[in-house]
Amino acid sequence: MTIKPVIQRDQAVRDVEHAIDYYLDEGAAQAASDLIDALQAAYRLIGQHPGIGSPRYGYELDIPGLRGRALGHFAYPVLYLERADHIDVLRVLHQRRDLPELLRNLDQD
Repeated sequence: MTIKPVIQRDQAVRDVEHAIDYYLDEGAAQAASDLIDALQAAYRLIGQHPGIGSPRYGYELDIPGLRGRALGHFAYPVLYLERADHIDVLRVLHQRRDLPELLRNLDQD
């Protein structure tokens, strides 16, 4: 089995940093740590099985190939595209955010 490397875009890194900062600001250091663990597990799984994410976001947002993978009980789906040689993580956004607006000007290339 070929495992594709998972590459986060800069905005996805900022999304994760924002989520971790939120938990830390709320005094929930364990939740921040658990989020990191869930993210690492999701990235491993997506790299091994790129088709595992739901195509729901791609259909809803009219972005061909866009998939979303939940982070356990966290409300932050990993939004990604499978490329020929890697997984392209576009964003890691809270599901209550306005995803269409935040992904509207997304460079998919």
